[in-house]
Amino acid sequence: MPRLKIYALLELVPTYKCVCLIKRLSEEGNKAEEMLRNASEQRCEARGLSAVPSKRSVVKLLSSVLALAFLFLLAMTSASPSPTVIIIGAGMSGILAAKTLHDSGIQDILILEANSKIGGRIHSVQFRGHTVELGANWVIGGGPRSNHLYEIAGKLNLKTYLSDYGNISANIYKQEGGLYPKQVVSAALEVAETRDQFCTSFSDRLSASGHNHDDVSILVSQRLFKEVPTTPLDMVIDYFYNDYEDAEPPRVTSLKNTIPRYEFLDFGDQTYFLSDSRGFESILIYIAKQFLSHKHEVIRDQRLKLNKVVREINYSKNGVQVKTEDGSMYQAKYVIVSVSVGVLLNLKQQWKTQAIYEFDMAVYTKIFLQFPSKFWPSGPETEFFLYAHEKRGYYPIWQHLETELPGSNILFVTVTDEEAKRIEQQPDIKIQEEIMDVLKKMFGNDIPEPEEILVPRWWSNRFFKGSFSNWPIGYSQRRHMQLKEPVGRIYFCGEHTYSRYLGYADAAYFAGIETANHLIKCLKHEKYCNGHDRHSTKDRLNNEDPYDPDA
Repeated sequence: MPRLKIYALLELVPTYKCVCLIKRLSEEGNKAEEMLRNASEQRCEARGLSAVPSKRSVVKLLSSVLALAFLFLLAMTSASPSPTVIIIGAGMSGILAAKTLHDSGIQDILILEANSKIGGRIHSVQFRGHTVELGANWVIGGGPRSNHLYEIAGKLNLKTYLSDYGNISANIYKQEGGLYPKQVVSAALEVAETRDQFCTSFSDRLSASGHNHDDVSILVSQRLFKEVPTTPLDMVIDYFYNDYEDAEPPRVTSLKNTIPRYEFLDFGDQTYFLSDSRGFESILIYIAKQFLSHKHEVIRDQRLKLNKVVREINYSKNGVQVKTEDGSMYQAKYVIVSVSVGVLLNLKQQWKTQAIYEFDMAVYTKIFLQFPSKFWPSGPETEFFLYAHEKRGYYPIWQHLETELPGSNILFVTVTDEEAKRIEQQPDIKIQEEIMDVLKKMFGNDIPEPEEILVPRWWSNRFFKGSFSNWPIGYSQRRHMQLKEPVGRIYFCGEHTYSRYLGYADAAYFAGIETANHLIKCLKHEKYCNGHDRHSTKDRLNNEDPYDPDA
């Protein structure tokens, strides 16, 4: 093998593999030299000659070992023409599934990602010279369980900032302008906190061991508490408690499967806003680099293929066939689908299709604006401020980034559900007009116009059709088991399949590991392969409109 090609291969290999390889080659070289010396001694003794192996013989043998080692290493990082597993989607869940398979010894894998980079709904972008997050933004710590994402952020020295919600009572604006008196807001917050505690205890009673009570919505539990939010102030506070987490209102959200919020019970109530030039996606890149070859922070592994939009999956008792939009075709023994529940397979199995279509894909949108100068309050306890409107969810939650990005003059507002869908169907200029009308109500007419606006359109994006999942009222645990259950040789994972942390990046993390482990058991023992319907069939992945019966 020419020296230049050997150097090129070395650049593709992760550092830890190089260290192991060098150590292994050193050991093999020593063994080879000793074997050669012993053999030479035996031959020479028989002839009455001196036994000194030539350097040339040793070098030749070591060169052979090196060549074989590099061929082995090349095979590890090259895409197999017929891999054992194809993973569709390179977001958090897909990458963790691939890593789990790789770490178990199943290294002939292939990852197909529709976008031009890994990450999925972990999506960092540049806005006016600063890195902002369109998707996942917070890591959580301080609880009884360690949070892997929080720990990785610390290991990478990513800049995180404890979100300062401490003075919301002094930062809620009326619909037509002016702040609510702090004592009025404090009283409303006290009612909201008591109501939230009632909802938690009621959910515990419904879920108590040995009882099989029907589920109810969060709104029903509020009605039982006899304190349903109806005023603009009460509605925006309730929005802060519920919609801001679930991206859908209490009237459609399951109580039993949402409250208590295990994300905070397990990992803590300290929410850290990640704002670093490397972006939230650097956490995922760090994980990917542990098993995918890379150079200068760029994944170079041939087992990852970007810009591959999967359109069709065929499976039979012998394997799967995956077709992409560009006409490529891939074959494997199994496939793991890690895409958003909003664009999941349109399957022939009625039970699976129903499980997919009945689950909710919510929309959570952060709209960023950059201004020539700052006109909002800044300093301690001013980071978040709320806007109370008679229409629930009308540009309600605001956050400035003066702590995270000093001097950037960036604000963003969070909208969800039907309002998010309505807003993203409008042109940016119309959205900006609505936002400026709200800001002028809060801060007066003399404020400057923004220099730029950034509007993510999660609902319209054919690869996502929303931001994250939410458990709707009436959706049973049995139905959720069907949502995550394999169909033949097709396995499923994503934040929507991991109910304990549903909707969060942590759910995607654990879901990828969980599904991969199920598949590993199947590959080792056929009796653990619990996929329904082993007969040959054809299923279509419809990114355009998953609800189109004619697709």
